[in-house]
Amino acid sequence: MACSRYEYVKSYEQDDRILPNVWIVVRVDGKKFHKFSNAHKFEKPNDENALNVMNAAGVAVMQEFRDIVLAYGQSDEYSFVFRKDTAAFKRRASKLLTYVTSLFSTSYVMNWPKWMDRPLAYAPCFDGRTVLYPSDENMRDYLSWRQADVHVNNLYNTAFWKLVLESGLTNQQAEERLRGTLSGDKNELLFQQFGINYNNLPAMYRKGTILLRKRVVQSEDDQDKGRQAIVPIHDDLIGAQFWKKHTELLGKYVPGKYVTSSNVPRLLEEQLSEELDEQLRDKANIS
Repeated sequence: MACSRYEYVKSYEQDDRILPNVWIVVRVDGKKFHKFSNAHKFEKPNDENALNVMNAAGVAVMQEFRDIVLAYGQSDEYSFVFRKDTAAFKRRASKLLTYVTSLFSTSYVMNWPKWMDRPLAYAPCFDGRTVLYPSDENMRDYLSWRQADVHVNNLYNTAFWKLVLESGLTNQQAEERLRGTLSGDKNELLFQQFGINYNNLPAMYRKGTILLRKRVVQSEDDQDKGRQAIVPIHDDLIGAQFWKKHTELLGKYVPGKYVTSSNVPRLLEEQLSEELDEQLRDKANIS
């Protein structure tokens, strides 16, 4: 940038560099997504394809930022956890927040036609926030809070929409029917009235989606380093077992191993296919 007498205005910029040695979480949230989901006729209470548009956008953000160790998505929100020692954008809060939020938003639009069978009526909007967590326990509690939120909201929504769509209640009547009920009451209602065991519903609806960077291999004994990809899993991250299984998250960060099965998630399959296509193009250019 050329020096000029106007350059003094730079001194008004705030120094918003984030403190060292803290977990940085950037969370994006859909703006007025209730209206957006109605306008685009999302299935109630959960639209699998719409959730996967969110997941695909989350994958795009993790592919761009290698210092994101974990992302967690549910409903119309996604949280991205940066390593404590990340130096991305010199740890400037405004840069991290705006880059993640804008990249997520544009990736959502770009991935929409891959998953949805109807065009976008208008562009979605996401806001974002940056939150810092000084300890591993604080960061884990944050993610536990978001996953507990999934359970509470999804159990309510499942019961609510069953009452509306299958029992013919109005929205107000369904709200009155569920007012004051506990989790056990809603579980009982779903089982007795609709024959639904809540625990048998798809894990993505009940637990949300966790995105992890992994080395994808064919078998546990595979000595090959594998291909690195962002793997979607739907697991309980509140308990200790998740963190024992994925030790790289809290230790020295080296992507762990992920053994593929016969049922490869589409999100993962597309990444592996794109990587293979890129390798073939590179070979063709060399020859």
